[in-house]
Amino acid sequence: MKVFITYKIPEKGIKLLKEKFHVDVYEGKNFLTKGEMLERVKDADAVITQLRDPIDREFIDAGKKLKIIANYAVGYNNIDVEYAKEKGIFVTNTPDVLTEATADIAWALILAVARKIIPADKFVREGKFEGWKPHLFLGYEIYGKTLGIIGMGRIGKAVARRALGFGMNVIYHNRKKVEDDYKYNAKYVDLETLLKESDFISINAPLTKETYHLLDSEKLSLLKPTAIIVNTARGPIVDEKVLYDLLKDGKIAGAGFDVYENEPKITKGLEKLNNVVLLPHIGSATFQTREKMAIMVAENVIDALEGRIPKNLVWKND
Repeated sequence: MKVFITYKIPEKGIKLLKEKFHVDVYEGKNFLTKGEMLERVKDADAVITQLRDPIDREFIDAGKKLKIIANYAVGYNNIDVEYAKEKGIFVTNTPDVLTEATADIAWALILAVARKIIPADKFVREGKFEGWKPHLFLGYEIYGKTLGIIGMGRIGKAVARRALGFGMNVIYHNRKKVEDDYKYNAKYVDLETLLKESDFISINAPLTKETYHLLDSEKLSLLKPTAIIVNTARGPIVDEKVLYDLLKDGKIAGAGFDVYENEPKITKGLEKLNNVVLLPHIGSATFQTREKMAIMVAENVIDALEGRIPKNLVWKND
């Protein structure tokens, strides 16, 4: 049986698969074109996909032998899950293993934006540092402030847990109240309250029809002028153009991006603002996490091709 991997993943996962199956790994630097992907999936029994891969009806129909689409990511909005399910094809993701790494990045963005780490670093590198000055790179304190978390799932909870060490007041908005929110000293509130009261906002919700542009012009207008917002979830949850205008006009203090509405493209002008931090979608980018993801995605494929139900079916994780 053949496993097609659309972009090389860490070797431990590939090794597990090669012990049992023929593995076709794309190892080029640039991404495969849609046509190339359609050609290579024709005789594949399984495909390991990346978040950027458009796994639509055309692709699914081309994979006439497919038993599983294993996404190398926790998100799976790139896949037509319902159509795959209709065709009897498993769809899996890699939950849990990237929770802590992504929460770390959310906090890295909060700290970097609040304390102006990137422009301050550039200032020193350019030889402009002449000594301590009272007004040099004044930022915003984090300790004791209010953190609003949008999406209190695994990653949202991990972000909240870190906030305990900063003595923060944690409020959150979720589809429903979380039973164990007391563990994080967190209070469930409606979205409008969260946006009005938060000093810092971390977006950790999945992208769904309901969360697309959840933060539109009306909602974003509720933010404090001193608010800082970071997004490590999915770009289209926020109307990026509206957010850019607020940042450009100084109507909010700052923002940190690890994801973008039209990824990999970003709204023109964001790159020129010194009150933002822009990362290339590296939330799970630690050696340990990416390796664990590779092992998990391989195990999902092995289960499916050996006649077992994979552990990480996405419709069981909703």
